[in-house]
Amino acid sequence: MPTYTIIAPIYNEIDNLPVLYRRIREVMERTGESWEFVMVDDGSTDGSVDHIRQLAEKDDRVRPVIFARNFGHQIAVTAGLDYSRGEAVVIIDADLQDPPEVILDLIQKWKEGYEVVYAVRETREGESWFKLATAAAFYRFIQRITEISIPLDTGDFRLLDRKVVSVLNQMREQHRFLRGMSVWVGFKQTGVAYEREERHAGETKYPLRKMVKLASDAVTGFSIFPLQLAMYVGFGATGLGILALLTTIVLRLAGSRALYGQALTLILILFLGGVQLIFLGVLGEYIGRIYDEAKGRPLYIVREAPQIEE
Repeated sequence: MPTYTIIAPIYNEIDNLPVLYRRIREVMERTGESWEFVMVDDGSTDGSVDHIRQLAEKDDRVRPVIFARNFGHQIAVTAGLDYSRGEAVVIIDADLQDPPEVILDLIQKWKEGYEVVYAVRETREGESWFKLATAAAFYRFIQRITEISIPLDTGDFRLLDRKVVSVLNQMREQHRFLRGMSVWVGFKQTGVAYEREERHAGETKYPLRKMVKLASDAVTGFSIFPLQLAMYVGFGATGLGILALLTTIVLRLAGSRALYGQALTLILILFLGGVQLIFLGVLGEYIGRIYDEAKGRPLYIVREAPQIEE
């Protein structure tokens, strides 16, 4: 069995694959130990699948996992974990924003006894101020509302010991936030700082819509704060309602004509109706996730893949 497994989820990254493979090979050959490269194609339509097959024909350390359709980045990483065989497993994106050379630093920490080694972004080249600001705000928000402490400025680029991978492979929830899951399981963890580079080629596969979905999965997967917030708002609205009622009674007894008419009533009805619909939507998010789990469907379907080691 290989000592190391490198996992790369791939979706329409044809222009990055030759450079990705070359740099991964050069880095891993410097370790002097056995390794494999699990390339998970997540329903690409640009020829990435054919290139992955060509790499596998030339190098038997390349193990293709080809999805039947697009299932999403987090599911593709999950499949990579399922098919990995290494004692240490490294997750890296195919866009080369995370330099493969940092893998050697992750391995060094693993050899020191750490079981989860996450890469911490000191700088992030080529990203807009909006993405940087929202990412920073998101991680700080998650830390406040959940019981887990996700390290700031980290992504999925990390090394996991086989013990950690075995635990994660038992967690089969549909809506996955792996960087939170790898913290939740515990074990001995540390970080390695690095400078994140610009995307080598192609376009980002995480536009705003997907970032919002990932954030939603993170919040609903690790916190019930949105449900608790509904209760807090309900108590607050009830208190304001009682205060408004008492104020109205006092004004009426004093002969004041303030708060007469229907305008204020309509405004209050619209406001409270909007609040109720918002929290019905929050409740629906949690119920929808329960429904997805209850169906028990597989996380992904593969068109072709190597046999999973028992």
